[in-house]
Amino acid sequence: MQVFTTQSKIIITCHKWLAPSLQKEVVSLGFKTDRVFQTGVELTGTVQDCIKLNLNLRCASQVMYSLKSFICNDPDELYKNLVGLAWEKLIKPSGYFSVTSNVFHPTISTNLYANLKVKDAIVDRMREISNQRPSTGSELSGAVVYLFWKQDEAEIFLDTSGETLAKHGYRKLPGTAPMLEALAAATILSTKWNQKAPFINPMCGSGTLAIEAALIATHRAPGLLRSNYAFMHILGYEPSMYQIEREKLNSQIVKLPGLQIIASDLSKKAIEIAKSNATVAGVAHLIYFQDGDFETTNIPLAEEGAVVMFNPEYGERLGEELELEATYARMGDFLKNNCKGYLGYIFTGNLELAKKIRLKPSRRIEFYNATIDCRLLEYEMYAGTKRVDKKPEEIV
Repeated sequence: MQVFTTQSKIIITCHKWLAPSLQKEVVSLGFKTDRVFQTGVELTGTVQDCIKLNLNLRCASQVMYSLKSFICNDPDELYKNLVGLAWEKLIKPSGYFSVTSNVFHPTISTNLYANLKVKDAIVDRMREISNQRPSTGSELSGAVVYLFWKQDEAEIFLDTSGETLAKHGYRKLPGTAPMLEALAAATILSTKWNQKAPFINPMCGSGTLAIEAALIATHRAPGLLRSNYAFMHILGYEPSMYQIEREKLNSQIVKLPGLQIIASDLSKKAIEIAKSNATVAGVAHLIYFQDGDFETTNIPLAEEGAVVMFNPEYGERLGEELELEATYARMGDFLKNNCKGYLGYIFTGNLELAKKIRLKPSRRIEFYNATIDCRLLEYEMYAGTKRVDKKPEEIV
């Protein structure tokens, strides 16, 4: 089973509503997508292709290589279908692997039971063929096998990623309620920022948006910050396969000496955390950090494609929401009065609070932050933008 050179279905998963940005990334890498769905994209390729995808994608979660799809009605059928696969050609007999799954079948009350049946099939096959058995566990540090089983349709994959790609590896100090790195990248890629004009991030928190902006603009791929992937633990893997793709990451970095990325926050502690994270990401020299109220944020002269982007709190309790009403109103005033010629963006999971901005959005892009239904609201800040009282349906 030469998975590094044999083409098969590849499923790249992502968080809900990130698929449009993910598809653009995949296409920009030279691949053709066969299907796009709410939580991922499908294409055709080899595990060698999966290496390139893993190292470059910002919006993805996992890169899955399909081994077999089959009809399955109960755990016994699952075992019989999997024990016949040549696992000895995929996993070292003395190695380590783990199993993850998403199962929607009446015979399975917990995914852990399905995982156990998959593990049993692999271990029994390996023991029969080689008189050895690999170790297993829950840590995604070795080879990873993924099962998707819905109704009577099942499919088994090699998860070539292991730990999720959605975390980009630089956020050693997360701060308060940080934005997932993949989500931050997708929101930036959904804006009209031209990656050369100023990018301003007031209320920056732990710095995720500003850091992702710097990484995107200079073409620094997530793979620069990670050294272990599940594909490295598949039989047939050669370190040169990874090194070739890894060296390409360094060669594609561009220098933008005139790039202006500004991040501000009222909390000095938040700025310290953001600076630390930016240092790990290798972009601290590209971001100007300042502490203070967002209204004091330095706004350079507007250029075409310049962006001001907020990710304010949403407010989960009544007292917080009432307090945030004033903040959202001030954000609207700030965009109107201080950001003429810019494109303004506000990412929020509270559409009632968004009405307090009192500016009419030109676009509303749907996202999810964990389980919260969110919108990225776009405002075109022409000189003399008029404030309007929006109807409720204009926000949703």
